[in-house]
Amino acid sequence: MAQLDRRRFVRQSLHGALAAATLGTLPVLDLLALPARAESGRVALALREGQDIERLVADTLAALGGMEKFVGRGETVVVKPNIGWDRSPETAANTNPLVVRAVVEHCLEAGARSVQVFDRSANDARRCYVNSGIEEAVNAIGSDRVRVEHMDRRAYRDIAIKKGVELTNWPFYVPALEADRFINVPIAKHHGLSTVTFGLKNIMGVIGGNRGVLHRRLSESLADINTVVHSDLTLIDAVRILVANGPQGGRLEDVRRTDTLIASADIVAADAAACSLFGHAPEDIEMITEAARRGLGTMNPERIVRV
Repeated sequence: MAQLDRRRFVRQSLHGALAAATLGTLPVLDLLALPARAESGRVALALREGQDIERLVADTLAALGGMEKFVGRGETVVVKPNIGWDRSPETAANTNPLVVRAVVEHCLEAGARSVQVFDRSANDARRCYVNSGIEEAVNAIGSDRVRVEHMDRRAYRDIAIKKGVELTNWPFYVPALEADRFINVPIAKHHGLSTVTFGLKNIMGVIGGNRGVLHRRLSESLADINTVVHSDLTLIDAVRILVANGPQGGRLEDVRRTDTLIASADIVAADAAACSLFGHAPEDIEMITEAARRGLGTMNPERIVRV
């Protein structure tokens, strides 16, 4: 499978790059050297609706072949939700905690050796982890193979972005790159600068540095960092969506319940599909068109197969 080869490539490249860094050179990662999809050029995308979140996650994953298609026995996994804001689940500012819990449980059932859950919060991290409901939901699984972690500021490493357009290097969180699998679990919501935020933008939660400066040329910057961090699976939480005053929100009148999940191994396809929830066409969202242009995935409906 192409996605397995890509993740192995990341780990092998990272280990070699970090070793080289001890000699004074900057680590270089280049995911664009690898194919983003199967030779047929067609990608599978699942969209499911339902009010029972546990069943909704199971049905969505089953449509893609189950979590075992993305996570192998004995592998280490990062599950990356949005835990950016000191908000309760009802405000739809963070990923739904029950979605996160169900995804983690499916990783464990697939045989993951360990699962780490983390995000670089915009508000106080301890309050975000608690008030989002994610820390409690994941800890309730009660497995010693699962850890909800606060990100260690000592674990960032400057990485040279070989084919970067806006960014030539940037600090990345090494545990996100070292894991065997990276499962991207963003929430679908409005964003005041990028119009919407889904999978591509959720990767900002595993980079260091001054993220604010990236918004000056956000689409190019997001494409750059997504060439380094490859999402093996993107599962977009649209159980509740924030339709205005994002990304932080806070008003219940800005929240709409859609009871929907969207998932694909192709991050661009997943983001493109989520646009319809907000009445947008993917070609109107610059970060999606830039990512597609850069070969990070496809937004072409003729190449996306609904399963």
